[in-house]
This record gives sequence, structure tokens and C-alpha cells, in this order.
Amino acid sequence: MIMAEEMKNAPEVKVRYSDEELQEFKAIILQMLENAKQEYKTLRDIVTHDSSNDIEDTSPTFKVMEEGAMTLSKEEAGALAQRQYKFIQNLEAALIRIENKTYGVCRMTGKLIPKERLRLVPHATLTVEAKEMMNKNK
Repeated sequence: MIMAEEMKNAPEVKVRYSDEELQEFKAIILQMLENAKQEYKTLRDIVTHDSSNDIEDTSPTFKVMEEGAMTLSKEEAGALAQRQYKFIQNLEAALIRIENKTYGVCRMTGKLIPKERLRLVPHATLTVEAKEMMNKNK
């Protein structure tokens, strides 16, 4: 009987965030997702010249230095676009976890990821401790 009494007095451990908390995170993620998609479009436009107002298609091609700089700029924009696309995918996966009510649960420890971390990195799937443990084991 003592164990049952101790269980009543023990602090309740949360295993998931409430629906209200999940909606708060969803709003944060949707805003970040909108911004990320806009930035991704801008970067894609740079790489594909979709919104270009320059004279690149009419200018002479003997300006080797300028072409080199422009190519480097396109490569950098391409790399940034790839990174942004991955970020968008991670945010969309976080929205799925919200719908499944598994959002905010560390995939390694099963503990709740602190709200502060999720507000900064809303697509996080690991607690800081779990991430540090993974990095030590590499």
C-alpha cells in the first residue's frame, strides 16, 4: 500500500505536450515555413535567373573575371537553396509529428524536449543531452 501512496504524491511526468502547446508550436513552425519557402524561391530564382533584371543574356562573354564571380555566386546560391530545401522538409516533418502528437519527444531518450529549445529549433528531434551523447559516440 505504501507504493500506491507514494505514486499519488510523486510529481506527474509529462510524456507529451498538450494540444494547446502543440498549436503554439504549429503557429511558430508555419511562420518559419512560410519564410523558408520565400527564401528558397529567391535562391532558386538566383540560380535559374527567373527574376533576373541584369543584362547577362545580352552581355559579351569575354569578361572572364565577372563570369567566374557570377558562377561562384550561383554555386553558393545553389548550396544555400539545397540547405533551405532540407530545412523546409524538416519543418514539414515537424508538422506531421504535431498531427501525430509525437512532437517534442526526443527520439533517443523519449523525454520531452524543452520548450525553449523547440522555440529556437522547432524541427528538433533530440534533446541537447541526447545530441551531445550522439556526438561523443562519433
